[in-house]
Amino acid sequence: MPKRLCILGSTGSIGTSTLDIVALHPDQFDVTILAAANSVERLAHQIIQFQPKMAVLFDEKRVDHLKALLGETDEGRGALSALEIVWGSDGYRLAAAHPDVDAVLLAMVGAAGLMPALAAIDAGKQIALANKETLVMAGELVMARAKERDVTIYPVDSEHSAIFQCLEGNRRGDLKKIFLTASGGPFRKTPLDRFPHIQPDDALNHPTWAMGHKITIDSATLMNKALEVVEAVHLFSLTEDQVEVVVHPQSIVHSMVGFTDGAIMAQMGLPDMRSAISYALSWPQRLDLQLDFPDFPGLHQLEFEAPDGERFPSLGFARAVCRAGGTLPAVMNAANEIAVQAFLDHQIDFPGIFDLIEKIMGEHHHIASPNLDQIIEADGWAREAALSSI
Repeated sequence: MPKRLCILGSTGSIGTSTLDIVALHPDQFDVTILAAANSVERLAHQIIQFQPKMAVLFDEKRVDHLKALLGETDEGRGALSALEIVWGSDGYRLAAAHPDVDAVLLAMVGAAGLMPALAAIDAGKQIALANKETLVMAGELVMARAKERDVTIYPVDSEHSAIFQCLEGNRRGDLKKIFLTASGGPFRKTPLDRFPHIQPDDALNHPTWAMGHKITIDSATLMNKALEVVEAVHLFSLTEDQVEVVVHPQSIVHSMVGFTDGAIMAQMGLPDMRSAISYALSWPQRLDLQLDFPDFPGLHQLEFEAPDGERFPSLGFARAVCRAGGTLPAVMNAANEIAVQAFLDHQIDFPGIFDLIEKIMGEHHHIASPNLDQIIEADGWAREAALSSI
């Protein structure tokens, strides 16, 4: 019987790659729910192609637009006749816990993924996690609830998927350290005095990966890697000093695990998210995705170097929030989301992203052992404080 999927964030890069996998293996998956924040036109095309039972929109005002688009063709009208449309935060939580769903792919961007993740965990769903902010904001609470409900969280980030794969068949007690690889982004060699002149279009030109705007800017600032450090600590029950970030411009080695005997295992492949997505959804099975292998003779060399903390202070922020815990990770994440959007809107310059995050983290009144409400309150405070500072 095909696995019934709820794809939260179906119109983004992860969501569309997931649907490519579904189209390639229709015997393995059935799309039950699709959800999108803004891309109504793309969502309408997906609904026509995959005929889900439910569609979710973040904004209720876009529902009529979606119905109108579906009503333009016979295929669309047929899909609409069997479709339930819900919206808003409640709609996302309803979708994540839907009884006709086996697995939930959390591909939403930012803090909006936290509550649907908890809803899916409470409903006992298999979770494929591409929304790293969920574990950054509330990693201890999320992982504790997943353990309580006997829910496994399968990582979709290429780096965490690589760690997950390297650990399979090995004793967790033998793990000594993990190495998260980073491409270094487009400004790895850019002189620091040029940073104030970086424009959004420059930052959106990633050298190896094709991703959405927010994650691409995060990659340019290395904040994406900072978030992944925090995520890895929670996902694999590590301490902060067990996670080392290594810049690897070719993006062939997706990450590595070091063991107590000095052995290191690496997971490699071309930079294509479909591999990590499919493994999270089909584990322990591997699907034929018709992807090529790296041309190793053509690569000539694989480079590794330490990240530049002066250029990219994001990793320092990550170390600080790992040590502090509590509400500070949520504050860092929220400030970053506001800062990235402000940069894309030409309200602050590129170094201003780091300045704003550091400022908001420094002003926060830290709570060491918060409950969920306090984490959400800290997230809201950080957003308001960041907006007021711009």
